[in-house]
Amino acid sequence: MPGRRLDPEEAALWAKVRASVRPLHPVVAKRAAVVAPPVAIKPVNKPVVAVKGRVPPIAPPRAKPAPPTANTLDGSWDRQIVRGVVIPDSTLDLHGHTLRSAHAMLDAGLDRSIARGDRVLLLVTGKPPRAESERPHARGAIRAAIGDWLAASRHASAIAAVRHAHPRHGGQGALYIVLRRGRSA
Repeated sequence: MPGRRLDPEEAALWAKVRASVRPLHPVVAKRAAVVAPPVAIKPVNKPVVAVKGRVPPIAPPRAKPAPPTANTLDGSWDRQIVRGVVIPDSTLDLHGHTLRSAHAMLDAGLDRSIARGDRVLLLVTGKPPRAESERPHARGAIRAAIGDWLAASRHASAIAAVRHAHPRHGGQGALYIVLRRGRSA
């Protein structure tokens, strides 16, 4: 409304708005800043009330986590995996096993693959649990446990990377375990 004066609370709020806005034309804003008298801002202790339909404030951007390929494999490996040209040296199928027997099979299979000098182990686990599934999982219990098993395994230092398998090798129901090259003495 023209001619209406702002009360102190409104003036403080308006000053905050003006301070948070970047002007479209900086030259005009400098002149306006010179002409406008300074407004004393006093803190306003109003309770924050959630109003239906208001958008929450924008959170500061989070640092992006490193992609799973960082510092594990070079790009040629990932391209080969995506194109489906990686040929596994051995396959380990954990279908139909209990969690205990699957864990034992995984440990023994990794032991054999490392001893033979294999580079890629195809691990068939079955499809992962559904997103809405809670533990204990009705489907994909072995797949859900694989990450923990590999991380805590005595062979963890020999594993370079774990990737989803190409559809020709089982797709969502399988993983490639890329093993590090054996060290020659």
